[in-house]
Amino acid sequence: MSTTLPFRDLQLDAHGRLMLTDLNGEHHSGVTPVRAHPITAPDEGVSLVGSHGHELAWVARLSALPDGPRRLLETELAAREFHPTLKRLISVNTFATPSTWRIDTDRGEVDFVLKSEEDIRRLEEGRLLITSSHGVQLEVPDRWALDKHSKRLLERFL
Repeated sequence: MSTTLPFRDLQLDAHGRLMLTDLNGEHHSGVTPVRAHPITAPDEGVSLVGSHGHELAWVARLSALPDGPRRLLETELAAREFHPTLKRLISVNTFATPSTWRIDTDRGEVDFVLKSEEDIRRLEEGRLLITSSHGVQLEVPDRWALDKHSKRLLERFL
């Protein structure tokens, strides 16, 4: 099955920035891939946005791209979508917000400030997305799988 690409070429330029050659042959450097639905449908809908904020190309399904461009976009998206995974909630300084949380993640222990309960987003199947006061999003793949202590602390904020 042959897939028509929404661009002619995609590669890194000499400065390590994503460069797209559109269907008209025009070169665009500093392109940013942005998923339409990064959590619920990460394979569907990726916009390639130019340095001026305008969409240059739309990729309907990431997995439909040939290996080279797909791997390049996946690498760029992974760097852009840094979401450490919360493994264990160690402590909180107060059950009122804002509060400082000490947690263990897949990238080590960290302290962060939770500004309000609204910064804990409930997703399907027990998943959570927690946004720190600095905008870092922490993922909880299954809140029911956390240890008893972590669940007890977390429930105070849900």
